[in-house]
Amino acid sequence: MDSKYIYDFVVKVQAISKIGLVHSKDPYALSNYQELSDLSTHFLEDFQEVKFDRNNYFERNVYPTPNVSVRTIIFNEDRTKVLMVREANTHTYSLPGGWSDLYNSPSETAKEECMQEAGASIEIVRLVGVCSRTPFKQPTSVPEYVVLFEAKLVGDLKEHEYETDDVSWFDINNLPESHKVTNEEINRFVSAAFNGETIYD
Repeated sequence: MDSKYIYDFVVKVQAISKIGLVHSKDPYALSNYQELSDLSTHFLEDFQEVKFDRNNYFERNVYPTPNVSVRTIIFNEDRTKVLMVREANTHTYSLPGGWSDLYNSPSETAKEECMQEAGASIEIVRLVGVCSRTPFKQPTSVPEYVVLFEAKLVGDLKEHEYETDDVSWFDINNLPESHKVTNEEINRFVSAAFNGETIYD
């Protein structure tokens, strides 16, 4: 088996374990995620003959950079409504999206997040922009760049995962309250997609 394939696989396991340790609340799951993290770290140390207590890509003290997220704007056929998902924990709506995982391209992340959060199979139409979300976030939040896509729905909506509890179409001029992304941002994103604009910063 190709060594790069093995390396990529173990790095993916390492990334999943890190995400699980941050977001999981279940003690049993946390224990399993920690074990996966430890095992994959030891494997990578042996594989590369390095110790991961030195600077590496899982440590933010190397050179702090913004996290990258992806959001997708999906219009209905007459472009009067946009698809939004409701977060199960806050009961507020947002455009489908989330953090981009290691080794996923932005478009792959968009497709995965739309399927997971909305049960939506999509076809990317175009890149709408890349924007800094940092000015809109709380002081305790991490700096973030968001990659914005416009996409079209392919087929009917399917079942979605547990993070969201509703998927609905909303009039582009009357969007609901949001939480993860501010209403000012959502209105800007949707307006840019609707008008064929490209936005940044």
